[in-house]
Amino acid sequence: MLELVVAGEGREQEKLTSMRARAAETGAEIQRSVAAILANVRARGYEAVEEYSVKFDGNPPREVSMEELEQAAKRIDGQLLAALQRSAQHIRVYQQELLSEVQMGLRMWDSPSGGQVGRIVRPLQRVGVYVPGGRAAYPSSVLMNVIPAKVAGVEEVVMVTPPTENLSDVVLAAAWVAGVDRCIAVGGAQAVAALTYGADFIPRVDKLVGPGNAFVAEAKRMAYGNLDIDMVAGPSEVLVIADATANPCHVAADLLSQAEHDPLASAVLLTDSMELAQEVQKEITRQLGYLSRSEIMEQSLRDFGCAIVCPDMETCAKLADQVAPEHMEIVTQNPRQVMELVHNAGAIFLGGNTPEPLGDYMAGPDHVLPTSGTARFFSPLSVDAFLKKTSVLEYGREDLERVKDEIITLAQSEHLTAHANSIQVRFEKGD
Repeated sequence: MLELVVAGEGREQEKLTSMRARAAETGAEIQRSVAAILANVRARGYEAVEEYSVKFDGNPPREVSMEELEQAAKRIDGQLLAALQRSAQHIRVYQQELLSEVQMGLRMWDSPSGGQVGRIVRPLQRVGVYVPGGRAAYPSSVLMNVIPAKVAGVEEVVMVTPPTENLSDVVLAAAWVAGVDRCIAVGGAQAVAALTYGADFIPRVDKLVGPGNAFVAEAKRMAYGNLDIDMVAGPSEVLVIADATANPCHVAADLLSQAEHDPLASAVLLTDSMELAQEVQKEITRQLGYLSRSEIMEQSLRDFGCAIVCPDMETCAKLADQVAPEHMEIVTQNPRQVMELVHNAGAIFLGGNTPEPLGDYMAGPDHVLPTSGTARFFSPLSVDAFLKKTSVLEYGREDLERVKDEIITLAQSEHLTAHANSIQVRFEKGD
């Protein structure tokens, strides 16, 4: 049952605090294990990767050919393949639209005191995409991680996935649809280590994206700095802001769609209507009666879910900003007006016909989103994540002369005499 809380009585802050605390730091044992794996792979290379792969996944790493990906696409249900292709089309068009706003290549402009400054925008050269195996095999995540990198112009996208006895046909098909350049059957922290340092035929990458278990997430966290990562993702979450015009059946269904992910998932309703909150409670009970994974949903709602009744939409918006949710649905009479009141969310879904699963599978914007309150400062995965910017400066002698005294003054104030000298020697007599 979704707990009903009235704003202003203090209980709402307790519930919101428990949500933020659920993404606890990785256990010490996992940290020690992952640190040992990364250190071993860095020291011994592919030999260590192979040992861990056989130990944890039962098989050594291997290259998965493009022919295998294409054959997997032919084996899966035709309707499923068509859905993957349509989803890929929508993702690609959305990312291309984002890319059109970025001026690629070199752009220069005049500096106020003379000379020119600018920057070069280029794609990363090689990116790794981690795809979980087993029950957590999500082909939609393959599309969401690979396609933005390809649209950005990344030269080589390397997908890794655990070397299970029978690799998931739908995951391989998604890789084929998305256009990966290489697919390697290797998983776990050892895959992260191999992509971080390079190991035989497993190349070193510039950036690693994609979800994984606690060992993979910790390995990504530890590897950061040797390569870039997308984010260390926490449990999934949805926050729905709704008024009396919302359909309680639809709101309940949307809350449950996130609660089914994980016992740690969070589903919160903020509303100014007590009647709506009560009707949503009833609908949740009814729908739990026929949905699978009901035990997971019940635990998620019990521990990290609630319906908070607020005096007005402004209060709903303030509480929503505290949560900074991964997914925010605004189901009100004027959702765009309410959207202007909030600042923090990974993705915002406007209106009663824009449920969160639309974003998971088909609309186009990426479903790799900041969690656990990090939407206060992180952004969704997009082409931007696969671009790097390089500053460019070009001054002539006269341009440099106009600013030389200020540079020397600033350098001397920091006691960096060699910096000052670098400028002075250019204007000494006879130079």
